Amino acid sequence: MLSLRAGRLGRNILFIAAILFFGVPIIWLLLAPTKSLNQLDFNFPLSFGSFGQIGIAANNLFGYGGGLIWTWMLNSVWYTVLSVVLALVTSVPAGYALAKLPFRGSNTILFVTLVTMIVPAAALILPLYLEMSAVGLTNTPWSVILPLTFYPFGVYMIYLFTINSIPSSIIEAARLDGASEFGIMMRIFLPLARPAVVMIAFFAIVGSWNSFFLPFIMLTSQNLATLQTGLQILVSSTGAIGGGNLSNIPIRAPEVALAAIISILPILLVFIFAQRYLAAGQSAGAEKG
Repeated sequence: MLSLRAGRLGRNILFIAAILFFGVPIIWLLLAPTKSLNQLDFNFPLSFGSFGQIGIAANNLFGYGGGLIWTWMLNSVWYTVLSVVLALVTSVPAGYALAKLPFRGSNTILFVTLVTMIVPAAALILPLYLEMSAVGLTNTPWSVILPLTFYPFGVYMIYLFTINSIPSSIIEAARLDGASEFGIMMRIFLPLARPAVVMIAFFAIVGSWNSFFLPFIMLTSQNLATLQTGLQILVSSTGAIGGGNLSNIPIRAPEVALAAIISILPILLVFIFAQRYLAAGQSAGAEKG
C-alpha cells in the first residue's frame, strides 16, 4: 500500500513537472502580446496585461515594412499548398505502385526510400542549393517548393497502408472487370485510402509550413521569405530579442511573440479539422484488410 502511494506521488510529481516545463513557456507566449516591453521586464511573467496592448502590438507588427508580414503569410500559404499538392500527386501513386504493382527494381526503390527518410534534412541543403543554382532557380519560389515536394515519408506510409489494408482480391476483381490501373487507383484505392492520404497530407503541411533552413538558404529577397524566416528577419533587423532594443523600429518582444502565435495558428486549425482522419489513419495501417 505504501509503495502504491509512493508510485502515485512520483507519477504526479513528474506530471506536474512536465506541465510546468512545457506549459509555462506556452502560457508566457500567449500572454506576452498583452503587455508592453516594460511590463514584460518588471511584471509577473504569467500576468495578463490588456487587450489594448494587443492592438498596439498588432499595429506595430502589421505595419513593419509596409505590411511585410502579410507577404510572408501569403508566401507560406502558397509554398505549402503547392508543395503538399505536388507531394501527394507523386507520393500516393508511388506508394500504391510499390505495394500492388511489383516490377523489377521495386525493392531497391523501396530501400532507397527508407534510406532517404533517415538522412538529416540539413545534410541535403548544400547539394540542393547547388542543384537549384545550376538551373537558375535560387531566390525563386520553386527553390523551396520543389525540394519540399520530395516526400519519401509519404511514399512509405502509403506503401504500408496499401500492403496492410487494401486486399489484393479487390484490385484483381476490378482488373477482371476491365478497369485500368489508373481507374483502380482513382475509384477504388483513393476512397479506401482517404485516412492515410489525409494523415500524410497533414504531416506534409506541418513540415512545409515550419520549414526554416531550406527557405533561409534558398531565398535572399525579403519579399519571397516565408513566415518562419520572416520571424528571423524581425529579430535580426530590429534587435527585438537580445539586441538591446536600440532600434527605432517598434518591433519588440511583444510583437515577436504575436508573430509567433500567428505562425502557429494555421497548423492548429489544420490539426483540429484533420484529427478525426489522423486517428483513423493511424489505426488503419495497423490492421490487416
